[in-house]
Amino acid sequence: MRADIPAEPGTPAELVQLLTPEGERVHHPDYDLTLADDEYRSLFRDLVLVRRVDVEATALQRQGELGLWASLLGQEAAQVGSGRALQPDDFCFPTYREHGVAFTRGVDPLQLLALFRGVSNGGWDPHEHNFALYTIVIGNQCLHAVGYAMGVQRDQADTAVIAYFGDGASSQGDVNESFIWAAVFDAPVVFFCQNNQWAISEPLEKQTRIPLYRRAAGFGFPGVRVDGNDVLAVLAVTRAHLQRAREGGGPSLIEAFTYRMGAHTTSDDPTRYRLASDLEAWKLKDPVERLRSFLWRQQLADQAFFDGVDAEAEALAVRLRDGCRSLPDPTPEQIFDQVYAEPHPLVAQERAELTAYLASFEEGHR
Repeated sequence: MRADIPAEPGTPAELVQLLTPEGERVHHPDYDLTLADDEYRSLFRDLVLVRRVDVEATALQRQGELGLWASLLGQEAAQVGSGRALQPDDFCFPTYREHGVAFTRGVDPLQLLALFRGVSNGGWDPHEHNFALYTIVIGNQCLHAVGYAMGVQRDQADTAVIAYFGDGASSQGDVNESFIWAAVFDAPVVFFCQNNQWAISEPLEKQTRIPLYRRAAGFGFPGVRVDGNDVLAVLAVTRAHLQRAREGGGPSLIEAFTYRMGAHTTSDDPTRYRLASDLEAWKLKDPVERLRSFLWRQQLADQAFFDGVDAEAEALAVRLRDGCRSLPDPTPEQIFDQVYAEPHPLVAQERAELTAYLASFEEGHR
């Protein structure tokens, strides 16, 4: 049977929210959540550790240890909340920024650093974690997600699929084609849009004339907008729509309304295209501090707990720094390794030419 989930959540201003920016618990008529005390604390731990991974990776890139890093600063609640809503057999298709989702699926953050260092093409087994490799091509993963969802549908598996993408990717043909296929075939997939309001340097108003969640109606499935800085609301909404997918309800679209606190990647300078005042306003909606305030208000955690989480985060940072610096430097010839599954004469020729060039270059500088 289809789960009873409203197709129209209300006006754009009526975000699904269970936790105010001040940490006050509120309730929603269609989506609510009851957790044990230790589950609330576990979510806070996730948020802190995921943020520390991001901070350390950014610092390592600035120190020349990574070629690039795509920061998730400010989007921790959207990723942790949706990631913790997944069941073990569900499958994720990420973009290149879902470090928090990767964390919830058991992917070692050091493997993410190896990818951005250029010494691996992912490094984790997608089937071990039910978490696909990162996709750099914008929106491409949505096609993969729908195809996988149609496969598990035909296998009659009790599995849901989630596809992550950003507000900028919503303008891509791949995403819209995915919506069509998913709707027509009632595929068990949740499209999860992290609307961080900036597609690199282009603001949201350059991507759409209406709230993104409303696009779902045009394709024939429900959409909902959730406060993307509220980990409880994201968890509740994602859990409900994943269950709907498992029960044969077909696809749905979740728009997690959040804000990209950092740069698009470490090669970007956001001060050139957005106002510092906007950033300051969004700092007041910080997802980590919001849950911290809730735990204090409800007396669910004491200072010893917070100190313990901070200590765990510091230990993780040390492990990541040491582990990253011990990774090998990538060699230029590695760019040919995974071009084709089988040997290819043109690739072999290009590898040989590059190898010869590098050898002659080194010889000339002796």
